[in-house]
Amino acid sequence: MAEKQHIDLEAAPASAKDLRMQLLQRQMEEMEKERQFKAVQEQKLTDFAGVFLEEHVTPEEVAVVRRLVANAVRDGKFEAMVYSFPSNLCTDSGRAINSADRDWPQTLQGKAKEFYERYQKFGKPQGFKLKAMIVNFPGGMPGDVGFFLNWAPDDA
Repeated sequence: MAEKQHIDLEAAPASAKDLRMQLLQRQMEEMEKERQFKAVQEQKLTDFAGVFLEEHVTPEEVAVVRRLVANAVRDGKFEAMVYSFPSNLCTDSGRAINSADRDWPQTLQGKAKEFYERYQKFGKPQGFKLKAMIVNFPGGMPGDVGFFLNWAPDDA
């Protein structure tokens, strides 16, 4: 059973101005939390972009691709998304990929370009197919690019 609160019936309640100030303070705190969250997210994206554009594909990243393919095969699938990155890291912000332009590989940079070159050298000769797609549209704009590796049989 809930305990009864003691209320002083003679004390004046908080003023409307005080209540508005409490609400305003809470809204300002929420806005500050959101600003801090966005700043952290922007820093993560900046850090990712630096690594993406300046460093090379690592053996660990190649191992992740192979593990994703193996997991898809185990699950009875013929395709797996093996890599993703923000579309704004393409030279055209993902427009060629979004419109299925056949020259989309020319817009790749950094690790995405390296992954594509690895596909051309190792995957394609082994019968794999690669497609790139925009996988999300935050705010209606192209978001992330996904590389999908496919090993389904060719249609007869």
